[in-house]
Amino acid sequence: MSDKIMSDKIMSDTAQAFEQAFKAMPLIAVLRGITPEEAEPVFDAVVEAGVTLIEIPLNSPDALTSIGKLAARRSPGVCIGAGTVLTAADVERVNAVGGEMIVTPNTEPAVIDAAVRADRVPVIGCLTPTEALVASRHGARVLKIFPAARLGAAYLKDVRAVLPLGSRLLAFGGIGLNDMAEYRSAGADGFGFGTTLYKPGRTAHDVGAVARDLVAEWKRLDVADE
Repeated sequence: MSDKIMSDKIMSDTAQAFEQAFKAMPLIAVLRGITPEEAEPVFDAVVEAGVTLIEIPLNSPDALTSIGKLAARRSPGVCIGAGTVLTAADVERVNAVGGEMIVTPNTEPAVIDAAVRADRVPVIGCLTPTEALVASRHGARVLKIFPAARLGAAYLKDVRAVLPLGSRLLAFGGIGLNDMAEYRSAGADGFGFGTTLYKPGRTAHDVGAVARDLVAEWKRLDVADE
């Protein structure tokens, strides 16, 4: 991808909206398993807690309906997307209901290319340096290191050493509140939280309480880095 095309994408409205949300709070709430009926109250609870990036995995019940409802409901500064995006056709479906983020568990160039063409923001799952570099070459500037907890925080630092300057790494998979400081010190630019934050049956009130703790810890770590 040429520098000009990449620059155009960075300056697009969708990319700017993502950048605004990411800068405000680089934590992605992964609402795997949520139903359309639960989606709105849980969304309200996490946004009120300060979370600005929300992902609904496509293997959740009627996920596209939930994404569409939240996309229509979101306020400026909040970004909605889909997770477990596996194909270019999935990207088209998410785009059609207003999802802005395309979050994958793996590195599939066709999915990244489809997201870039559709002006959606690719948040691409990778583990090895090879996968991270492939994702970067195809236009991903936000890389989801998954499953991060399996290899530890030091591995994150090793991967970063070979990536293009400006690449952002999010630690996903098995990360809890007490792990954030270690991964932040190793170079994590943010986190994704799944069952730590939400699992089916957890009330919106309880999800909001967990979200507030995670947001508060990020703010504490961010101030400590200044």
